[in-house]
Amino acid sequence: MGIDTITIQGILYDEKSSFQTGPAKAPPLIRKRYYSDAYNSFAENGKEIRRDMLVDKGDFHIEEYWQILELTRRHLSKCDKLLTLGGDHSITYALVKAFAEKYNGIEILHIDAHGDLYDEYEGDRLSHACPFARIMEDGLVSRLVQVGIRSLTTHQRDQIKKYGVEVIEMKDFNLAHLPSFNGPVYISLDIDGIDPAFAPGVSHQESGGLTPREVIKIMHSIASPVIGADIVEYNPENDVGGITAALSAKLMKEILSIMI
Repeated sequence: MGIDTITIQGILYDEKSSFQTGPAKAPPLIRKRYYSDAYNSFAENGKEIRRDMLVDKGDFHIEEYWQILELTRRHLSKCDKLLTLGGDHSITYALVKAFAEKYNGIEILHIDAHGDLYDEYEGDRLSHACPFARIMEDGLVSRLVQVGIRSLTTHQRDQIKKYGVEVIEMKDFNLAHLPSFNGPVYISLDIDGIDPAFAPGVSHQESGGLTPREVIKIMHSIASPVIGADIVEYNPENDVGGITAALSAKLMKEILSIMI
């Protein structure tokens, strides 16, 4: 593999969804859009993501949660940078756990409508509502920055204080004051962080969110090395005309361009 090679894996898993399943069907649809002849290989920052820069491992059916960790460990043993297509947001805990075995001082940029910081949800500590509580509890990263949040409960606000999470709630969001990172950076992009007017294909539609343009500007502002990322919670069953699939593929391209 060359120095600029990025590995891609698809995780077909939504068993930890609390409201509606469907994100397990997302990876092949995002990939189909990404590789479509309707689009070129250049990102907005001018970088070309050539096919020889990508090692696409395809999609993996997951039967037991911790298979995600073993799969990611295996892929990271042969690459330095990895992008994952999900899947519900529960997968991020296992992904980051594998990254933390390879990298020190990871900083997470988490874009989402929800904090996903519950200590447990409906009796499940591995719920898609809990991954960042597990990540911070285990001390896997040095910093967690959440952007676009707009549905915090009292419990989650307590968790924010407990773990020292930096949160830019949507009501306070300002493009003139974006977070800076010292790296290495891991991006976790929940598609419902984007307003459902632009991304209807999610299980938990939360109005008042980010625009695609704002998300791209946030990502392009990162100056530190981006070592990994996940794109999660796209639910094809709620999509309209493939709008959310196309947006997910667009954001995949922009993320890849800052990982190169």
